[in-house]
Amino acid sequence: MFAPLLLATLTLFSSCKEGPKKSEKTAAAAPPTEAAAAAGAPADTNTKVSYPPLDKALYDSLNKRMINGDTSGHWPVKKQPYPLPGAILPFKRIVAYYGNLYSKKMGILGELPPTEMLAKLKGEVKHWEKADPKTPVQPALHYICVVAQGDGGKDGKYRYRMPFKQIDSVLVLAKKINALVFLDVQVALSNIRAELPLLEPYLKKPNVHFGMDPEFSMKDGSKPGKKIGTYDADDVNYVSGYLADLVKKNSLPPKILIVHRFTKKMVTNTPNIKLRPEVQVVMDMDGWGEPELKAGTWRYFIHNEPVQFTGFKLFYKNDIKKAPNHMLTPEEVLKYKPQPNYIQYQ
Repeated sequence: MFAPLLLATLTLFSSCKEGPKKSEKTAAAAPPTEAAAAAGAPADTNTKVSYPPLDKALYDSLNKRMINGDTSGHWPVKKQPYPLPGAILPFKRIVAYYGNLYSKKMGILGELPPTEMLAKLKGEVKHWEKADPKTPVQPALHYICVVAQGDGGKDGKYRYRMPFKQIDSVLVLAKKINALVFLDVQVALSNIRAELPLLEPYLKKPNVHFGMDPEFSMKDGSKPGKKIGTYDADDVNYVSGYLADLVKKNSLPPKILIVHRFTKKMVTNTPNIKLRPEVQVVMDMDGWGEPELKAGTWRYFIHNEPVQFTGFKLFYKNDIKKAPNHMLTPEEVLKYKPQPNYIQYQ
């Protein structure tokens, strides 16, 4: 089985004006051939599932409670479509562990042995349940399945596609705690239109969702890690449209689309992002630093630029790099408005 060497950690920094510093990223070297990566790919089969009708009154009341007195005028999102039956948000709060199984430096998902990692995630779920007893908590594994790297590879795209067998192993881990799975993509010098369709067999599964990381979308041809990348609303709309088609063709519950953000230019033309009943879009505040910096990033790039649902990222190590900082607790995060629907730990 292919076991790539790991290159030096890629670290990006955003200015204090634009928000906290971003996470450390570690990339894999020398990607395997496409044939090797495809080995063990899931069967391309459809599973028809019926879901009870959506309780629209409950949906509205939960959205109102999520806003929790925000009088800024930014929330709630105007003209938000009701999702299809089987929607997860805002009926539950998702608490996810992020990372890659090849690296201990990319997040808690790969840092700990699987059994220990799952037990720790279950502990965080209990903490969130205690902090907000009215909102059920859904665990998730957020797995980086396409990783930006320092080596261009044979095609010069500076990204490594994880072998499908490793994605399968994440699905096995998720099943042990009834967790969702998010497949996260860092396109580097490739593009989202080339990478997303390769994951379709997995995205046809009801419990598998998608994440796109603008930080490593290097549209100007720069090597990943040298500067912060970008996506446009057009890219987000392509992904949501693709996911919506999968939902309709395969009778799936709505997909959740995570879009990471910690600067303004990471996602351009956000008012043009289209909302669809088949896809629930989460703008995830993906920056690390002291609480004041995180609060500023949330205010300018999440609260003041509403899309649909919101996410908040917490870093076990990077949030406490500068003494006497601490990683925000669930109780502290719940003070943000709107209250985040999706929580990610790295």
